[in-house]
Amino acid sequence: MLPRTGIHCCDDARHLARRRLPWMVFDYIDGAAGEGHGEAMNRTALRDLRLQPRILRNVKTRDLGVKVFDHDANVPFGVSPMGMCNLSTPGADLMLARMAARYKTPVGVSTVASTSLEKMIDAADGHAWFQLYFSGDGSGTMKLVERAKTAGYKTLVLTLDVPEVGRRPRELRHGFKMPFRIGPRQFVDFALHPRWSLSSLAKGKPQMANFPDGADAFDRTESRAAADWSYLDRLRAKWPGKLVVKGVLSVEDAKHLKKAGVDAIQVSSHGGRQLDSAPPPILMLAAIRKAVGPRFPLFYDSGLRSGEDIIKAYAMGANFAFLGRPFLFAMAAKGEAGLAQLWDVLNDEISLTLAQIGQTAMTDLNHCLMPDIT
Repeated sequence: MLPRTGIHCCDDARHLARRRLPWMVFDYIDGAAGEGHGEAMNRTALRDLRLQPRILRNVKTRDLGVKVFDHDANVPFGVSPMGMCNLSTPGADLMLARMAARYKTPVGVSTVASTSLEKMIDAADGHAWFQLYFSGDGSGTMKLVERAKTAGYKTLVLTLDVPEVGRRPRELRHGFKMPFRIGPRQFVDFALHPRWSLSSLAKGKPQMANFPDGADAFDRTESRAAADWSYLDRLRAKWPGKLVVKGVLSVEDAKHLKKAGVDAIQVSSHGGRQLDSAPPPILMLAAIRKAVGPRFPLFYDSGLRSGEDIIKAYAMGANFAFLGRPFLFAMAAKGEAGLAQLWDVLNDEISLTLAQIGQTAMTDLNHCLMPDIT
């Protein structure tokens, strides 16, 4: 078997990252809730969706661009908000922001990003959405909302599927904490991965950049269970821009959110990191689309690993798709060049898939699934 040295698919990026990252960091990025059954089930559901090939259609010219709210993105996918991206490689956050600027596509900026929300929107040339966690009594949350507004953010992504942080055994076995607590096990782990350790040491260990020393601290394990519908109402009244609610897997919740005045729903299982027994989000996407009607904006993340997967998400009802882990793996493997390689792979896969199914654009893909599947 030939060794993998380049990035020709998402699995190549993961394979290379696994060799280069400390075990603690790789398992933090790659891990899922419980035994990983929920994550695996969603991947199986995605894999088992079949697309209908078509012939004798002129598909020589294909357009990957789509409209997201009030602007045109050059590609049909963006970057999911992810905490502490710089764990994958120094400067990862800004690499993602620059890629978003290049393709005019949204990059999610996490509450617990490694780079401040102000720097991220500048690097993304405005193509950044701020992701918000409810925390404590909500007062600190509202301060972040004001910061995002002042910085020029137009879209807020409220993540609500983390009332309590899910148990991720792979992460727990390594004693993963932020900030790092270095014991003998972690020291050996870092020593066996000198490339990552030395580059991280040279650039300084990753921090939660939106919470500098002296500011309100953020505890990633803190309970967020006090968030309720009245909090959503207060946030909706305070935030003048677009409001997306992320982490929805319930048809009833989706219908309630639409009535509550949110601008879009992001169907997501948090990448399988919260509830191992959750239903496959790719299947819930179709059910939620049916419930909210054809015009309400639905976004999707969780389990996407190829251009074909992205096409399937659109066919199941998404208006836009987001990926996370694969980008971190690509940057861990080869830095910004690796990110560009994987980005090109996804674009090529999407374009080739459109050709195979007789389509020239990312519109009206719901009829492209084999009829006996949906």
